[in-house]
Amino acid sequence: MAIKPLSDRVLIEMKEEDVEKVGSLYVPDTAKEKPQQGKVVAVGVGKRDGKDLIPMTVKVGDIVLYGRYSGTEVKHDGKDYLIVAESDILAVIA
Repeated sequence: MAIKPLSDRVLIEMKEEDVEKVGSLYVPDTAKEKPQQGKVVAVGVGKRDGKDLIPMTVKVGDIVLYGRYSGTEVKHDGKDYLIVAESDILAVIA
């Protein structure tokens, strides 16, 4: 992976949405809701609290739910990624 998140940041591969169809019409990308689920592909080292390092809770391979308008979208090698702070992750899906 060429993108390595820093500090308490997490790189998430956004889940591709299925093509939505209403009747015989396709719903355009601008009308679709942003995905809120994805797979963790890289994590930073953790957050510093003074001299102590607080390790990350999520790990590579976890499927997570994140806030709808969280993070920064990044395109790399034709895939869509999202870089978020670990605190923006709402849940890990078991």
